[in-house]
Amino acid sequence: MFCHSERSCRCGVSDALRTDIDHPNRPKRFLPVGYRAPSASGLSIFARQNLFPESKTPRPLRQTVIPLHWHTEPTLLITLLAAGWIFAVCAGPLRRSLDPSASYPRQQAVLFFVGLLITYLTVGSPLDQLGEEFLFSFHMIQHTLLIYALPVIFLFGTPTWLADRILEINLLRQCATKLVHPVIAGSAFTLCFTLWHVPALYEAALHSKRLHILEHWTMFGTALLMWWSILSPSKVLPAKGYGVRMIFISLLMVGQIPVFGYLTFSGEVLYPTYAFAPRLEFFNVSPLDDQILGGVLMKLANMIVSLIVLGTSFYLWAQADRKSVGTGSF
Repeated sequence: MFCHSERSCRCGVSDALRTDIDHPNRPKRFLPVGYRAPSASGLSIFARQNLFPESKTPRPLRQTVIPLHWHTEPTLLITLLAAGWIFAVCAGPLRRSLDPSASYPRQQAVLFFVGLLITYLTVGSPLDQLGEEFLFSFHMIQHTLLIYALPVIFLFGTPTWLADRILEINLLRQCATKLVHPVIAGSAFTLCFTLWHVPALYEAALHSKRLHILEHWTMFGTALLMWWSILSPSKVLPAKGYGVRMIFISLLMVGQIPVFGYLTFSGEVLYPTYAFAPRLEFFNVSPLDDQILGGVLMKLANMIVSLIVLGTSFYLWAQADRKSVGTGSF
């Protein structure tokens, strides 16, 4: 579902930038020959030895206009169309055989197909190009959609009878029961999210099509497992109790603080791709400010989502308690 093309950047780079880094065999994304992702502490050495040899003083990167494009890779389009076709068949012709009493899930169908559309906008629109090649903050917007928006939409868009019928497969149910356990799902999500922001892994994913696809799939997959404990559509494998949900989402919020702090308060640009990318006319910020903005956006999205889950869980817990005691008061 999350596919990317290995492509060179087709943008109009300023003469100043070309003077310093153009080379007949220069790899993609404005990086020099023989590039290896450096550590954050080695960024200045990397710049002096590769981009600005012989103590040349680097000139400021001028603003650049780029032609934006949309992905049309067959793998991406076929995956999205196949997912939509499978849902349509299960909710339509096969619905009576899967659950004779089920009516057509109109609301879930709308949500599911909206989710497919947002998936394409996330990984197939110019947002992907901008996030991969120019702006860290745009890449964080993409990741936010992958871990907070899409899993929620797809879970709300899955009918209960369809989820339960799938989980009737014994082996799948046994595996799912272990994977969606809050400890396992929460640990997997936090570890995955943290590791992919380590500079060496992050840069490697930017420069490898397969790794970038793996990055997006693992983020989406572990986020889906995490959200299952909170928003499960299944009666066979339901969501956890309200108290567990509140503790779970609070711990997840705390778990992202190290990544947020690392990105926001490091004081230096951690990812060379963005450090040496040309600035864009419509969003002309420095690489460091762009990195700080990305960290703030990431944490802000996490806090907003967490507070919504905490508030909703508390409200529903209070309502359930009122009904159980039958006194009309909390």
